[in-house]
Amino acid sequence: MYKNVLQAIDGIEIYPLISFGIFFLFFLGLIVYVALMDKEHVQDMSYVACDNEDDNTTREGVRQ
Repeated sequence: MYKNVLQAIDGIEIYPLISFGIFFLFFLGLIVYVALMDKEHVQDMSYVACDNEDDNTTREGVRQ
């Protein structure tokens, strides 16, 4: 039943192509963003999740 309804709509075949294009461009843009990201910033952010001290500590855990 639903198959017949969708076949009756003119131009319906373009919507899967548009959604695939958006999906592809999003992940392509994400890959480019990650590849061009500043590596030092990524290294600094990798320590944020493990930081249990207050903001006055450095990576090594020594207070400033």
